[in-house]
Amino acid sequence: MALRSPTLNVMVMAAEKAAKGLIRDFGELEQLQVSVKSIGDFVSAADLRAEKILRRELEKARPGFSFLLEEGGVIEGSDTEHRWIIDPLDGTTNFLHGIPHFAISIGLERAGEMVAGIIFNPITNDLFTAEKGGGAFWNDRRMRVSGRRKIDECVVATGIPHKGRGEHPAFLRQLQKVMASTAGVRRMGAAALDLAWTAAGRYDAYWETHLNAWDVAAGVLMVREAGGYVSTLDAKIADPVASGALLASNEPLHYGLLALLKDRKPEAAKVEAAKADTSGTEG
Repeated sequence: MALRSPTLNVMVMAAEKAAKGLIRDFGELEQLQVSVKSIGDFVSAADLRAEKILRRELEKARPGFSFLLEEGGVIEGSDTEHRWIIDPLDGTTNFLHGIPHFAISIGLERAGEMVAGIIFNPITNDLFTAEKGGGAFWNDRRMRVSGRRKIDECVVATGIPHKGRGEHPAFLRQLQKVMASTAGVRRMGAAALDLAWTAAGRYDAYWETHLNAWDVAAGVLMVREAGGYVSTLDAKIADPVASGALLASNEPLHYGLLALLKDRKPEAAKVEAAKADTSGTEG
């Protein structure tokens, strides 16, 4: 069993408390006979309740830390060096439709660097954790990224831009290239879990655009601590968490996939990825 640090214990306990409400609300959602708008309002309320619990528990344990919250936005604390980055319900559309694939995501940033992260699916009880320099774990079992080296043997995850968001023609060009080169593409609808599953080696790689920091902060650290690479798809922004467009995979696959996605030669993609993956990997 992995020995968790006090910081990870605080994060896990906060997530478990918030999860109780999400589990209850998820069960009640199936019984609702109301309009689409009312269901949407119900899910929004569940989201806000979970966020409130997370903030309360984390503030109690670490007074003064700042927050970046999906619903509550930026909250400056007296300790500006530390910041919690939180998505209380990643995979809201899945939740709305009764699909049990969603998660609580909590990342801790210190002086601009991600140092701890957890991703928790309360329905399956899958808990993914990572700490800078300490590795990544799934329910206390150490995680490693996939060992596959050939793109045509890989299963790759992605997120499809929904109505009113993203550039569909650009995404379809990327999708066409990846579909033609890999063993399969999956779209599950929860970016945090996509990254956690990539860290666990269930997916060989994951890419997506138009993401927010709270979607990926914990997961980016997780992939790196599982021995993987994460780089941005936007050459103007080096940090994948800030860019909102990223590729996560193991090192052998990374440059070939990046070249596919960005219309680059593998050599040029390797240089770009090296610049973006500044934190390195955990050995």
